Formats: sequence, C-alpha cells, structure tokens
Amino acid sequence: MGMTDFDETPRHAPADPIGPVTDPTAHAAAFRAAFASGSSAVIDRFYEPGALLIPGRGESRSGQAERASAYDHLLGFGVPMLTETRHLHVAGDIALSIVDWSMRGTARQGFPLDLHGVSADVLRRGSDGRWRYVIDNPFGTTA
Repeated sequence: MGMTDFDETPRHAPADPIGPVTDPTAHAAAFRAAFASGSSAVIDRFYEPGALLIPGRGESRSGQAERASAYDHLLGFGVPMLTETRHLHVAGDIALSIVDWSMRGTARQGFPLDLHGVSADVLRRGSDGRWRYVIDNPFGTTA
C-alpha cells in the first residue's frame, strides 16, 4: 500500500459485551461477571425471554422487568457475588447446574450482609450455541 492507500478493516473486533457463553462449564463465572457489572440489563442477557427466576419460597418472576426488579434489589447492596459450580449435568441442549453462591460483606447501607445458597438451575443451549437460564432457582430445594 502506498501513502494514500489505507485499509479500513479493523485490526480486531471490539470486545464482546458480557453475555452468555458457549461452554456451560463457564456459565457460573460469566454470570458472576454480569453481576459484578452492576446492571440488571446485563444480568438478563443470561436468561431466555420466558425464563423463570425463583427469588424465594413461593415466589417466581418471569419476563425482563420482573427479573430486573429482583436483581436490582440484590445489586443495591453493593456486595460482590462469589460462585462455584458444584455439579453440571448436560444432556444435549439442556443442563442442570448446581452452584454454591454467596454474597458476604458490608452492604453499602452499612449493615453486614450474609446471603448464600445452592442454586438448582436449568440451562438451555440456544440456536446461537449460548447457554441461558430457563429456570434460575438460587435457593434450590429450600425455595
């Protein structure tokens, strides 16, 4: 190329936003990164549109707005979430993910926070190859 010629092709693609992964073993860590973003909209990328969130005993939320309401409450504490996958069982395009999670520390409101549980979640691989929640049950059998 001469001095007046230039290549407009980007040298690299911009980094993908935080979102669902193609490897189900990476799902919990990717979700943790979404939580750390502080955005319920980013968290909701990990859900199918009709997915169900079970935030507590006898409760269920579906749809982006209802799930966002539940996550905005947790995000308001300003405490990071830790996750560790205990078991992952994959059958074709469906997976059962059992994850230990915790949020421990001082909430931004000044009080000590100790939330934890063992989630029992159902994931599905979409047509794009990415795994998303169909059912997110953060308290497993206690909910």
